[in-house]
Amino acid sequence: MASELQTRAERTGYNETSRYADVEVFTDAVAKASPRIYKTYFGYTVEGRALPLLVFGDVDGADPESVLAAGKTRVFIQANIHAGEVEGKEATLMLLRDLATGLHAHWADSLVVLIAPIYNADGNERITLLNRGPQNGPFGGMGQRPNAQDLDLNRDHMKLDSPEARSLVRLMSEYDPHVAVDLHTTNGTIHAYHLTYSPPLHPNTFSGITGFLRESWLPDVTQTIREQYGWEFYYYGNVPRRGERGWYTFDHRPRFNNNYTGLRNRLAILSEAYAYASFEVRVMSTLRFVEEILEYAHKHGSAIRNVVERADADDVRGQTLALAATFERSPEMVEILMGEVEETRNPYSGARMLERAAVVRPELMYEYGTFAVTESDVAPDVYFVPREQSAVVNRLRDHGIGLRVLDADSTLTVERFRIDSVHVAEREYQGRFEHDVVGAYEEAEVTLPAGTNIIDVGQPLGRLAFTLLEPRSDDGFLNWGLVDLGDKPEYYPIVRHRASP
Repeated sequence: MASELQTRAERTGYNETSRYADVEVFTDAVAKASPRIYKTYFGYTVEGRALPLLVFGDVDGADPESVLAAGKTRVFIQANIHAGEVEGKEATLMLLRDLATGLHAHWADSLVVLIAPIYNADGNERITLLNRGPQNGPFGGMGQRPNAQDLDLNRDHMKLDSPEARSLVRLMSEYDPHVAVDLHTTNGTIHAYHLTYSPPLHPNTFSGITGFLRESWLPDVTQTIREQYGWEFYYYGNVPRRGERGWYTFDHRPRFNNNYTGLRNRLAILSEAYAYASFEVRVMSTLRFVEEILEYAHKHGSAIRNVVERADADDVRGQTLALAATFERSPEMVEILMGEVEETRNPYSGARMLERAAVVRPELMYEYGTFAVTESDVAPDVYFVPREQSAVVNRLRDHGIGLRVLDADSTLTVERFRIDSVHVAEREYQGRFEHDVVGAYEEAEVTLPAGTNIIDVGQPLGRLAFTLLEPRSDDGFLNWGLVDLGDKPEYYPIVRHRASP
């Protein structure tokens, strides 16, 4: 029976975490136990492991067509993108067991829940007792942060250099979830929260998405958690060791999962369990957070779908959008709950670990939880991408961005970016050398050959297309070195136009 299933974490008293084989056996069992749970796979890892996807709801199957035909709010929950941060993996398995036994059955009235419990499956299998430094367990070891290519999958959402990332964006296109939840565990700052969270941070995110999350959804869940469990949850942050003391969120760029999801016009929630709480507490705080997210989604499904529909309908052509941004300081100081830890040792390896102490120290400080635009431009109507730029064209298709092709030569007045200088990073980062160009747009009459790719910015993924294709974008294709500039570039090869052809 499903109620008798236990995760590897539970079976070992939270000394160990589930291996890929454990996840396969467990998810097979819950799918067999419940007519409302279907199991499929959404892609593959570098080493060829199939990535399991569990679908819960009143649907006719796990395929995208059946899920979309249900016409309900779709929530995607992803765990284990960093395979040393295993709490989400264990929590989602426990959630699936609960669903298989009939708990939360009312969610199926309005939701279809998609769960990917072990995204970085290759990294998960590289378990050692020395991964994740001072994190408080599991004492029997955990996987590594990168995948088998040594890529951080949470930096690969724009460049798509890994099969895992390509599999994920394909899932996003085919299943089109309204909401995506990404489960992590913190690094760094010693605070007193059980869990921290974040909405999308990129300034180009549709304002209705961030407003709904910050003004309604996240405050509601925070209050419910406080009342039911006495735990404090708050926006993700760290206090830097140098510079101005404050509560700083992470990077705004869409190479990160929840920022990328926001540029796709979907609601995104990042979850970060507290690394120095016990492994069991981290799993349970993650599970309770996910439960309350889903309970809210069940009660407010129509409002969620309305926000997504408005985001898709918001035509960004002619809008001023961000190319780069920096931390924005809160108008007033806010109260941040700082904590303390005690040093301990892994009982098996002897490695140093930090354990949360029962100390809460409220401290007033400025919060740097949002971003101010430092460079911007007005979104054009279309971009023209030469067919020779195959790396760009293929990745646009991978992202699900719509393209069409010129069927005959066309002479147009366009804006092309004159390159004054190109700076290429001296050190490789995530398998690539990042680029930065200096220059300016100028008008020119050019003849575009048949076969040139046309990208309409008025499509729902226009925000993402703009951020990928602009030469000065701080997380675009040029930044990642995917645009072929040639030996002595005079112009950026992708041009843009202000009136649809």
